[in-house]
Amino acid sequence: MRYVFFDIECACVFKSVAKICAFGYVLTDERFNVLEREDILLNPKGKFHLTDRKGREGLVLPYVYEDFKKYPAFPAVYDRIKALLEDKEHIVLGHATLNDVNYLNLETHRYKLPSFRFEFYDTQFFYMNMQKSFSRQLGLGAMAEELGVEFTPHCAVDDAYATMRVCQALVSREGVSTVPELVGRYRIRAGRIAGGKITPLASQGLKNYIAERDEERDRRARAHDEFYRYVNKYMHRRKKGGTLEGKVFCFSKEVEEEVPLSVHLVAAIFASGGKYTSHPGECNVYIARGQGGVRFQNAVTAGATFVPLENLEHALEGL
Repeated sequence: MRYVFFDIECACVFKSVAKICAFGYVLTDERFNVLEREDILLNPKGKFHLTDRKGREGLVLPYVYEDFKKYPAFPAVYDRIKALLEDKEHIVLGHATLNDVNYLNLETHRYKLPSFRFEFYDTQFFYMNMQKSFSRQLGLGAMAEELGVEFTPHCAVDDAYATMRVCQALVSREGVSTVPELVGRYRIRAGRIAGGKITPLASQGLKNYIAERDEERDRRARAHDEFYRYVNKYMHRRKKGGTLEGKVFCFSKEVEEEVPLSVHLVAAIFASGGKYTSHPGECNVYIARGQGGVRFQNAVTAGATFVPLENLEHALEGL
């Protein structure tokens, strides 16, 4: 059993185009001893248009762009890359591997080549399972820094090597010896590409996270509905001429969803002549546990006064 860690750099990436200019890989044995290490440079047959993960321009690759014209195009190394990734004795790994697999897929479409067919793993996904945190994707640089791995970012072979070192550190941290042991511990199912279709990685941890996330969304939706049913039913019955006459309140979504607290507070507001709106730009009093967020910004931009939740609770005591 051997591990193939790979990384890809592209001259440009758009929705249906990814022009690969570098395929870097590191081949190791199951103890992470390096057997091969190479940066395969390619002519992308197109101009360089580089953006970061957020789509901002300014990303710079550590290569001389003019040099790429002297290298072969993707079809010339397709068979070699295919043999490397499809070898039954190889376990294929990367970081945020789904992106790189998609780039390979797009290049096969571009050059009308047969689809790749292999399974793959992802050090980013390993880390998310180990941390039991699936809401934030940690980049290779941040993870390498945390684990004490140094490398040159965006040089494909160096990224592949850093990915190998990160994987080695994760395996060591778990007290296991091999990647399959780590995979088994977290019940991770490999991603797969075949017939031009890509299946992402999965795990029991991810399945649990999605179930818990969906349950929380349902809870918040039910709380939201309950709060607004009360608002819609009782606002027109509010007291006229009370101490809060002319005041229009809006709560943060988090406060709205804290039923029955939110219902108690809005009932006290109505009892003193105040109104409630779901639109922060229309209120003159905004209530939240703290400052920040889109709702807060919309409210204060419209001229609303921010009142911390605890201050409102204190002011309405006894109402």
